[in-house]
Amino acid sequence: MQIIKTEYEPSLVEKWKEEITGEQITALLKEYAEQFFEVIGNVNQREHFENYLKGLMSNLERKSIEPMALRIVGEKGVRAMQQFMTRSPLDDEKVLKKYQEIFGKTVTSSNGMLSVDSSENAKKGNNSAGVGRQYCGRLGKVENCQSGVFCAYAGEGGYGLVDRELYFQEKWFSDEYEELRNECGVPKEKEFQTKNKIALAMINDIVEKNLFNIKWIGCDSAFGSDHSFLDSLPKDIMYFVSIKSDERIFLSESDKSDESDESNESNESNESDRVDSPIKVKSLAADENFSWMKAKLGEGSKGDIYSDIKIIRCQSSRSKDGILYPHCDIWVYIRKYTNGDIKYYISNADEDIPAEELHEAATLRWPIEQCFEECKTSLGMGHYEGRSYNGLLRHWLLVMIAHFFTTSLRLVLKKQFL
Repeated sequence: MQIIKTEYEPSLVEKWKEEITGEQITALLKEYAEQFFEVIGNVNQREHFENYLKGLMSNLERKSIEPMALRIVGEKGVRAMQQFMTRSPLDDEKVLKKYQEIFGKTVTSSNGMLSVDSSENAKKGNNSAGVGRQYCGRLGKVENCQSGVFCAYAGEGGYGLVDRELYFQEKWFSDEYEELRNECGVPKEKEFQTKNKIALAMINDIVEKNLFNIKWIGCDSAFGSDHSFLDSLPKDIMYFVSIKSDERIFLSESDKSDESDESNESNESNESDRVDSPIKVKSLAADENFSWMKAKLGEGSKGDIYSDIKIIRCQSSRSKDGILYPHCDIWVYIRKYTNGDIKYYISNADEDIPAEELHEAATLRWPIEQCFEECKTSLGMGHYEGRSYNGLLRHWLLVMIAHFFTTSLRLVLKKQFL
C-alpha cells in the first residue's frame, strides 16, 4: 500500500529548537513504532498502528479515522483502518504495558509524580459508549459528552499520560441501556464505578508494575477532598493534592492562636468557634497569624515564576457518627496567584520535609493539564467518531503514544535515544 507524504502539525514542531525535516520525523517515528512490534505480531496491524500515529501527528484539522486514512494511505485504506480500530484483535493491554516500559525508561526520575484527573470531550448523539449529559470541564458546564479518567507521570525527564479509562454514568448499567451496551461493545462484566474508584485502580496498577519512580501522587479537589480515596492510596508514597476551600482541618497545638480569657468565655458559648473545633481551610488564607512567603516555583518563558505561599502544619479531619475528629498530621499548602485566585492543597509529607520539596510537588501537578491541552489541540484526542468502547480506548492509547513521541523526540535530537 503506497504511503502518502505526511505534513506534520506545526504546533508539534514549534517547540523543537533544532531544525528537522518531515522525512527525518517520519524515519524517527518508524523507529519509535517498531519498538512496539514485539507485542504487535500481525504485519497488517503493525502497518495500521504506524499509519494511525502518522495521522494523529499530521496537520489535518480533523483527526478521525476517515480523513487520516485518506491522507496517509488513500481511499482504499479507509475501511481497513476502521476495522483496525474497532475489530482488530490487537492486545491493547500488551501495547499499553510496552508503552509504559518505554516511557518509564525515558522519563522516570527521583522526584516523579503520578497524577490522576478526568477529561471530557463534547459528543453529539446518545449512542456512543459512555456518552451522557454530565459536567464537561473543557466547556465549564453540563453538556452531552464522554468523560475519561487519566493517569499522567511527570518528573525531571518530561511528562505524559500513562493510562486511561472511560467513565460510565450509573444509568448505563440499567436494563434500559442493555441493548446500547451490547451495540457499543461494553464488556458484560463491567460494572459501575465512580471516577475516584477508577483512578484508585489505575494508581494501584501502575504502582504494582513498578515501572516508574513515584515520589508523589497528585490530583485535583474532586479526588483530593474524598477522604476514602486519600485513605486508600499506597501508604509508602506521599501525596500532594488539591482540596476544596471548605475542607475542614484542625490546627496543630503549636499553630493555635493565643486567645484572651474573654475570647475563651465566648468560645464556650459557641461550639463552632472553639479553638479545638475544625475550621475551614480557607480561613487560613485570611488569618494574619500565618504570613505569606514569596517562593520561586519555577522558570517560565518570561523569567522566574514566583507565588505567595503559606505552608502550615495541621491535622486532617475524619467523620464518625456525624462528628469530625482529628485524623493525621498534614501540611496545608496555600498558593495565591497573581490574579488573586487562591488554591488549597494538603500533603501527608513528613514534618521535616524542606519547603522546596513541597514547592516542587506543587509544580508537578500542572503537567497533566498540559498533556490534555497538547493532546486535544494537536493530536485529535477528542476527534474519535466511532461508537465502540474498545475503539475509543484504543484511540486514546494511540494519542498517548503519539504524544510521548513528540516529547521523546527532543531527547532524540539531543542524541539521547529511546
